[in-house]
Amino acid sequence: MRFQPLTRARSSLVTTFGGLPSGFWWLWTAQLINRACGFVMPLLAFYITEELDRSAAFAGTVVAGIGVGSLVAGPFGGALGDRFGHKPTLVGALGATSVSMIALAYARSPWALLVGAFVVGVTNNATRPAHNALIADVIPGKDQVRAYSLNFWAINVGYSIAMLSVGLVSLTGYTALFWLNGATTLIGAVMIATRVPGRATTTAPTEAEEAEGFGAVLRDRAFVAFVAAQFLVLTVLLQSESGLPIAMGQDGFSPSTYGQVAALNGIVIVTVQLPLTRLYKRFPESWVLAGSSALIGVGYSVLLFGHTAWIYAASIIVWTLGEIGNTPTSFALVARISPAHLRGRYQGLYQVAWTGSAVVAPLVGGWVIHTWGAAPLWVGCLVVAVAAAVAQFGIGTRLTRRVKAAEQPEPEPAATGATPEKS
Repeated sequence: MRFQPLTRARSSLVTTFGGLPSGFWWLWTAQLINRACGFVMPLLAFYITEELDRSAAFAGTVVAGIGVGSLVAGPFGGALGDRFGHKPTLVGALGATSVSMIALAYARSPWALLVGAFVVGVTNNATRPAHNALIADVIPGKDQVRAYSLNFWAINVGYSIAMLSVGLVSLTGYTALFWLNGATTLIGAVMIATRVPGRATTTAPTEAEEAEGFGAVLRDRAFVAFVAAQFLVLTVLLQSESGLPIAMGQDGFSPSTYGQVAALNGIVIVTVQLPLTRLYKRFPESWVLAGSSALIGVGYSVLLFGHTAWIYAASIIVWTLGEIGNTPTSFALVARISPAHLRGRYQGLYQVAWTGSAVVAPLVGGWVIHTWGAAPLWVGCLVVAVAAAVAQFGIGTRLTRRVKAAEQPEPEPAATGATPEKS
């Protein structure tokens, strides 16, 4: 009897981590290493305002330059992955990210900073649709939701390590962190190139399927609406990388303190994601998407109640609980509704929600704080997130019904007389 808790714990670990192919774990490890040394993105606003002595508005513009590059990278990287293979696209994009990240450390003029940020945005975000599609290539369908959840977990373990380590900047300076970020990205590329198989679980697309391209994805109206709603949610969520550090800097907090508080995001995810995900699975996906999106807005509205480190910490904890529901659920839904031959393109279009928000979020965060202060930004976050949650409830319901219908056995040919209506 006394061994039952240990037995249950062992069974839970096996259920969570067991049975996945080695190729996935090399992808997972590369993701963990790259995120653990991902110092540049979260510190870029601090770097621009403090090290280079530029304004908050210009810092937001430079961060937005990464987002502009990302807008190009998502669909382009997805199309390249479908055409030439997700693995070659991922390895090439990681190598280019390494070079451009190091080059950005030596940019000084406004135009050099803007162009450098744009190039980093292109190369870094071209990896994302290829990475997400490659997971689906190496993982059987029944394990894909679990694999995406573990990938999200690795991202946040690494993020927590990076945020807890940003105090290194006081010892090494910013340039060394750019080099470390670039070097570990290159290590990840080598690991994937040598240890992860290419397309293993799908067949090559037919000529007719190859001709569909992005047109087939854009005609999926429910999916496009889903991307638009996620864009609004992510514009709020990504204030963690623009509005939040700028506001904390104006409140007198150092980069080290910001890193320690921001690390709560990853710590909460690493600690409660797996049990909370099991809880969320009891509810329809549309409920989880809508509720978690609203919770993200509520989390930022907590910042209206004060300017202490404890208030910032409480805000991060609340919106992180929303992120745990929103991010894995949305990625799993995209994986389930995308045909194998369009997997990269679906991931690429979904990436537009992330990259588009990466453009808008820092522009909104930087300019609103510069013009009116932080309080109007946090009110806007609440309003936008709740509006998006209402939209997601209807869109999510439609998509989940479509997935369930697709999973039903096909009727006999004699019983079919009409073509199913396109969503």
